[in-house]
Amino acid sequence: MKVAQLTTRYPPGPGGVERHVAELAPRLAALGHRVDVYTSDLYREFPMERLSPTVPREETTPFGGVHRLKVWSLPGELHYPFFRGLGAALARDRPDVVHAHTYGTHQVAVARRLHRRHRTPFVLTAHFHPIWSIEGGWLRHRLRGFYDHQVAGRVVREAAAVVVQTREEERLVRSLGLPLPPVVVVPPGYAPPSSVAPPVSFARHFGVDGPFVLFVGRLASNKGLLDLADAFASLARDDAGATLVIVGADGGQRAPLEARARSLGIEGRVRLLGHVDDPALVSAGFREARLVVLPSEYEAFGLVLLESLAQGTPVVASRVGGIPEVVEDGRSGLLVPPRSPAELGRAIARLWGDPDLARRLGTYGREEVVPRYSWDALARRLDALYSEVTSR
Repeated sequence: MKVAQLTTRYPPGPGGVERHVAELAPRLAALGHRVDVYTSDLYREFPMERLSPTVPREETTPFGGVHRLKVWSLPGELHYPFFRGLGAALARDRPDVVHAHTYGTHQVAVARRLHRRHRTPFVLTAHFHPIWSIEGGWLRHRLRGFYDHQVAGRVVREAAAVVVQTREEERLVRSLGLPLPPVVVVPPGYAPPSSVAPPVSFARHFGVDGPFVLFVGRLASNKGLLDLADAFASLARDDAGATLVIVGADGGQRAPLEARARSLGIEGRVRLLGHVDDPALVSAGFREARLVVLPSEYEAFGLVLLESLAQGTPVVASRVGGIPEVVEDGRSGLLVPPRSPAELGRAIARLWGDPDLARRLGTYGREEVVPRYSWDALARRLDALYSEVTSR
């Protein structure tokens, strides 16, 4: 079967949806499908940054191909990437099924048009974020509200199925009151990095002295990074050797985070490393950290939590979205309310000061939680779903 995967960005562009599609494509190919990924020429979406010219716009892969199309967008808070030629490319290549990723994006509308013109079924994996959690100011929220109430119903109801990653994500999607096709809950997976272990440790490679708290993710406004700086400041006052290490591409929050660290007097204790390309080196960071923190205002799932637990490192995370379905509070990590620096700080201090508790939570996460999640299982579920929707 010819399967088209549509995603706003794709590696080397960093991000959770990007990793999701990259893990899925070769596994679908192993099940006998030809997979073509149609994506944009963006490295970063907001603010927009295009991929280096050295990244091929057309790429042949063992699973099929990657097609990086040029996109354009309106400026500022009107930002919304429109693909150039996506509909024409799909009409030319005639996939048997289209799998569009991320609710509310242009590629979902294109998948719907292809369905209406050629009866090609399309599946939508929502990667859903509620309106209050999306990046940007009031205008973006107003535009999203208009989409939810005036546009989304006509688009989503024509999907053959909607895939969500957690029961909470399903609840949020249903709360919009849209006319929905069948909704399927299929969690993502975890796979250890395929590259060899780095010759030096993460801490030695980046010159991090002493124990550290780790954050891995895009530096975006909905990730709770300013709250994290406030929470870490209390730990920094109590332990002169503590460091906060932040790994991830800048999504507009690096400058505000640096300013907050300076105002708190901890700028020398916060290390911003940017995006790290080597997955084995990032895994070493998860393994060497004393704990990993994800203080987001919302996460549909939070893949970094599995990556941390896979290394036996406990997590402190916000009790939002799908996170409580991944992290069992008090068993594999600690959950705190979002936007609560005081409670976040107390949870960090609790694990920092109790190595036995941290070890117990990390061990439970590695041995009991991580084995539940498999990219191969996701691929098999989607393989069955594709067969079902194409035979209707």
